[in-house]
Amino acid sequence: MKLKVVISIAGIIVGATVPGHAADEGRGREAAAASVVVRQVMSSSTTTAGDPVVLPQKDAQVVVSMFEIPAGAKLPVHKHPYPRYGYVLKGALQVANTETGKTEVFKEGDFILESVGHWHQGRNVGQAPTKLLVIDLVEKGANNTVLKD
Repeated sequence: MKLKVVISIAGIIVGATVPGHAADEGRGREAAAASVVVRQVMSSSTTTAGDPVVLPQKDAQVVVSMFEIPAGAKLPVHKHPYPRYGYVLKGALQVANTETGKTEVFKEGDFILESVGHWHQGRNVGQAPTKLLVIDLVEKGANNTVLKD
């Protein structure tokens, strides 16, 4: 199941980034394969907190969202019980681990393996909205954001 989820995500990303994909179908598989460009964005087996990546053990569900965070906006302190991955489409996002004090800034083109089970806070540090593609891997129906009281 885990492998199917990872392969499905990779297929979505590659399919969404191949320009003219529909036009290539008429030229055959070889022409389409020759036009595919794959650029690895990142590879990691640990989250931003240094913990190993662990996937849901049952009834995995992939939830994909687009986030738009206004300039200067600060997100509430929160944590995730399941893996959350983010890709910065535009802007910059500062993420502070409120437990360790570690702060990182992610910019356009960066991929984030968010910490799981650690309290953290995000803030748009740019002059324009920050746009993120966010992928949550949760147990079916689960919420992946817990706000700190």
